Amino acid sequence: MARVLNIAVVGCGTAGPAAALFLKRAGHEVTVFERFEEPMPVGAGFLMQPTGMEVLNRLGLLQATLETGARIDRLYGKALSGRTVMDLSYRHLGEGMFGLGMHRGALFLILTAAIKEAAIELVCGTEIVGVETGKAKGSVLRDASGTSHGPYDLVVVADGTQSALRANSNLVRRDKPYSWGAVWAICADEAGAFEGELSQIYDGASRMAGVLPVGRLPGEADGPALISFFWSLHASRFDEWRAAGLESWKDEVRSFWPETAPLLDTIDHIDALNRAAYRDAVLDPWHGGRVVYIGDAGHCMSPQLGQGANVALLDALVLGQEIERGSDDVEAALARYSRRRRAHIRYYQQMSRWLTPAFQSWNRPLGWMRDLTMGPLCKVPVLRGLMLSTMAGLRAGFIRRIDLDG
Repeated sequence: MARVLNIAVVGCGTAGPAAALFLKRAGHEVTVFERFEEPMPVGAGFLMQPTGMEVLNRLGLLQATLETGARIDRLYGKALSGRTVMDLSYRHLGEGMFGLGMHRGALFLILTAAIKEAAIELVCGTEIVGVETGKAKGSVLRDASGTSHGPYDLVVVADGTQSALRANSNLVRRDKPYSWGAVWAICADEAGAFEGELSQIYDGASRMAGVLPVGRLPGEADGPALISFFWSLHASRFDEWRAAGLESWKDEVRSFWPETAPLLDTIDHIDALNRAAYRDAVLDPWHGGRVVYIGDAGHCMSPQLGQGANVALLDALVLGQEIERGSDDVEAALARYSRRRRAHIRYYQQMSRWLTPAFQSWNRPLGWMRDLTMGPLCKVPVLRGLMLSTMAGLRAGFIRRIDLDG
């Protein structure tokens, strides 16, 4: 009989709750630690891909997700000149394929409700700042007040992009902030003007805006459709942007993309716009001893391919599978986990790193080259298929596709 493990999960975002559910269903004892007194979602709306939806399907949560999200059939981007830069439809990927725009709060509520239903212990208001490994009886967690928790047979670190535990590990090979980020807001689309597609407009590589339908929050089916609106911004310009004031920014956006004016009218205060900052972190491997790093804690990247939540859910699935296949030797199970996730994570990190300067940089020639080439390439069936399967989260390289069952 497989050994029952005592497992600690640090972080209650996307990867943490999903991993806790898979591990609990495999028969293990799981405790989730969250630094906030009240767990809350952090981040803008996001695009759930077929890979992420398959993971939620295996958790029995897909129907609840579909009821709150907004179906996305097309990814479309154009230059300020009107030239098409990106035009990709999921129908070319296969029958029944689509994306799902989601409010991050909706997925958070669905996952945390499932945690409560599964009777997984959730310890809030406890910021874990250290992990003491090498203990004969397991790893011990230390919180910000100096209190110890454990020991645990396995520690799953899922505390996000700014993970303090990752920073203190000896696994980090790269960890640096991107110089560009964004400001974003969730807006009401009262007229239903933005439906069915992720839309973006570019002015070279230095100005970009986008809208993504994200559906509604659970229990608000009668409310207006929601849109995640984002505006690219260099980190050094954030204070200048804020000091200029809301109306100055609205005037710029209206001139840039007039059709978004009704969305902008729903933003009535500068604090309704949130700042997003991105990092590029590489770990090798993703485990050390009986501690494993998943989600953004293990491999944060720029959002150009929109894979963050989807990759996090895949991490949770594969970790659950490998622990279930061999809980008697946790370190061996984690080594299998790292091997299985390596190709997929490396591919998306590298692709994100390559694409970022073409969409967020001061390099105008690179923006012109993107505008001239990407639209035509989207019409070439083989390249279109590669682009779509990449956007859908299905690749583990230019040749390989992922295998969800290993």
